[in-house]
Amino acid sequence: MHEEAIRKADVLIAALGYIRKFHGRFTVIKLGGSVMEDPGSLSALLVDVVFMQTVGMRPVVVHGGGKAITVAMEKAGLTPHWVKGRRYTDDATLEIVARVLAEEINADIERHINKYGGRASGLHHKTHQCLYGRKLMLTDGDGSLIDLGRVGEVTEVDTIPIENLCLAGVVPVLPSLAEDEDEEGKLLNVNADTAAAAVAQALQAEKLVFLTDTPGILMDRNEPTSLISGLTPEECHDLMARGVIDKGMIPKVEACLNSIEAGVRKTHIIDGRLRHSLLLEIFTESGVGTEIVHDDNPDRISIQGRRPVLVR
Repeated sequence: MHEEAIRKADVLIAALGYIRKFHGRFTVIKLGGSVMEDPGSLSALLVDVVFMQTVGMRPVVVHGGGKAITVAMEKAGLTPHWVKGRRYTDDATLEIVARVLAEEINADIERHINKYGGRASGLHHKTHQCLYGRKLMLTDGDGSLIDLGRVGEVTEVDTIPIENLCLAGVVPVLPSLAEDEDEEGKLLNVNADTAAAAVAQALQAEKLVFLTDTPGILMDRNEPTSLISGLTPEECHDLMARGVIDKGMIPKVEACLNSIEAGVRKTHIIDGRLRHSLLLEIFTESGVGTEIVHDDNPDRISIQGRRPVLVR
């Protein structure tokens, strides 16, 4: 009995250095993927967020809601249409997107954080809009522009409401919706990865964490034990050129690289399905996912072998 209590005390003491180091620092957490579909995983994650806030860190949650939006569209008799991996968003689709993100998912996250002993507040067009942007236009093979409807990218983040909530011990929760800077009052559907990166950059966050459906970046996508625990931007570019980082992982890695260049100290890609993965990544030496740091960061490592060890 005493040995178990001592073991728990040792764990807390081991985390103390990290708690002191990150006290008062912003950590932006992008929530999405299957973790939002699994009540158990979501509960464990939000308990982690409450823990972070309780020990003096300043977590900020940014979320999407792709699967829930698709289900809501189908119930409304609308067929999702995708253009180059982006959901084409007409006015009818945007109405559903806004309702699902702000009034359902955002409110549910806020409610769960409060239930677990924390305090949370949603920041969006129904409360206080913090993300502003412009329409996103893609190009096809011949260079002509592709219209995605009400799809946008973040150009400005109003950080004051976010900072004020954090100072008051409240977790800000932001959906991936931006107000159109060219049409006041009109909303834009924004990719949640890029929205989270924009928030992290604006806050000059200590960390930006992406919760995914994989252990992190793998040398072999079919082999979970090939997890790479630490990378630099140069090594990321090399892995993308070699096709090791591909498909859906590319936007996340690019968001990490852009954030590091803009002053975010560290970025992480971890498995949101793993119970308490957020705490394990932040408060342990080895972590559980992939950490991407700048070349001149003192924690810089070199990718030698399949799983380099990074001292966090």
